[in-house]
Amino acid sequence: QVQLVESGGGLVQPGGSLRLSCAASGSIPSIHAMGWYRQVPGIRRELVALIGSGGRTNYADSVKGRFSISRDNVKNTVFLQMNKLKPEDTAVYYCNLKEESTWYDYWGQGTQVTVSS
Repeated sequence: QVQLVESGGGLVQPGGSLRLSCAASGSIPSIHAMGWYRQVPGIRRELVALIGSGGRTNYADSVKGRFSISRDNVKNTVFLQMNKLKPEDTAVYYCNLKEESTWYDYWGQGTQVTVSS
């Protein structure tokens, strides 16, 4: 079993920044991608950013140029640096670990990000 623990969410004004962190523990697959999804009530969970085991990244069009994903393979941690935040970025952000051989997903509990003045 894999456990994912997120931190770093909160309330920020438009134009501000936040940094999310997610630490993985347990029986972590040797080859895996890590990333972030977000969800607002009544809307399907959507991909925000993903980083593969080799470091390749993938971003939603809505966050390109504003968000940056990175990972520390020694600490099994993934980060999401969010800059120039907009009210439409408000959502619950979920950490994801994806086993690359099976594409099985593990999920964190989620952390709330609210962008409001």
